[in-house]
Amino acid sequence: MAKNLIIGQSGGPTAVINSSLAGAIEYGLQSDAIGNIYGMINGIEGLLEENIISLSAMFRSMPHELNRLKHSPAMFLGSCRYKLSGDREEFNRIFEILEMYEIGYFVYIGGNDSMDTVKKLSDYAKKKNIDVKITGIPKTIDNDLVGIDHSPGFGSAAKYIATCVREVAFDTSIYSIKSVHIIEAMGRDAGWLTASSVLARQDDMPAPHLVYLPEVPFSVENFVEDVKKKLEEYNSVIVVVSEGVKDKDGNYISAAQDSGADKFGHARLSGTGAYLKAVVEKEIGCKVRALEPSVLQRSAGHIVSLCDVNEAFNLGSVAVRAAEEGQTGVFSTLRRTSNKPYCVEYSTEDVAKVANQEKTVPREWINERGNDVTEEMVTYLKPLIRGVAQTPFRGGLPDYIDIRHLDVRNQRYKD
Repeated sequence: MAKNLIIGQSGGPTAVINSSLAGAIEYGLQSDAIGNIYGMINGIEGLLEENIISLSAMFRSMPHELNRLKHSPAMFLGSCRYKLSGDREEFNRIFEILEMYEIGYFVYIGGNDSMDTVKKLSDYAKKKNIDVKITGIPKTIDNDLVGIDHSPGFGSAAKYIATCVREVAFDTSIYSIKSVHIIEAMGRDAGWLTASSVLARQDDMPAPHLVYLPEVPFSVENFVEDVKKKLEEYNSVIVVVSEGVKDKDGNYISAAQDSGADKFGHARLSGTGAYLKAVVEKEIGCKVRALEPSVLQRSAGHIVSLCDVNEAFNLGSVAVRAAEEGQTGVFSTLRRTSNKPYCVEYSTEDVAKVANQEKTVPREWINERGNDVTEEMVTYLKPLIRGVAQTPFRGGLPDYIDIRHLDVRNQRYKD
């Protein structure tokens, strides 16, 4: 007898998180073991409020929309940053709703904290002998998830950052005056995205000239010295710095402007680029700008990596297939088997390996001075940004799908 599937998204968005959703939906629609497919609006928080829509009703009647979904950034189902309290009533409520909708398969798309939700729910289901298979689909632009070679969303964000650096380099190279441009990339404690800026170095383009990752203690004195040396060689110096760089005592450079922490205990960071801009103005006195791509890094659907789109889609399918085959408490993953040619193989991994864990850049992939990365990092990064996705366009702009523009919010029923 076919069982129903429910899918949710959680945490921060990426440019390809909907590709994973599309992969999960497509597999579910083609499976004889899966009946109806539901979506949680705003993740586990929406589930608790019984804010649920019918994805099968939507996409069975409009299969062409799956392609639009595959190429749309952000989160079609909405998101939340809800941390399960562990309260028995909370778990009882969740599984009561799942029973009401005859759910046999629960799939959650998200990062470290979302995989913690997968772990807690699967542990509870096992403990109570509840026959619901719960799996996760990884995502994050930070690339800090363990148990996977690289995270869906990272390749596209890396491509965007490298492109931005390259374009800023071309723009600033036309002037003869001395200038410094500081680009602040996302990355709290892992510098993968900052490191990806070095992919801009093509055709003898030296930018970025300096790269600072949070894995190495940041020294303001060394930074000023580095910039001065580069200005002796170049008129325009481009610096890429992680938002999460810390001093030798482990304090975030931007923490002085912080206003606390989020509900998961993560420090709210901002202002690293602006702080370093003030340092350059004071210590060097040249023209300086601080650029913060901010959410553009994770929402630039027009310049996604085709490799990233396809891998995210496949990981969505893998997670649903794993649940269908009886696996629970796992997440879909991939392992790189070759760089030339670039190949990966898909499988699943125990969600306990990724929940609340963090993968940082190996110290040996950062140069001794701590202001650049090594060739090993470049080799790792290059395949992940390849390929141009065929994003649909309409009226000269990307034709993204948006749940608010579809008449589906009243489809809260069992088909």
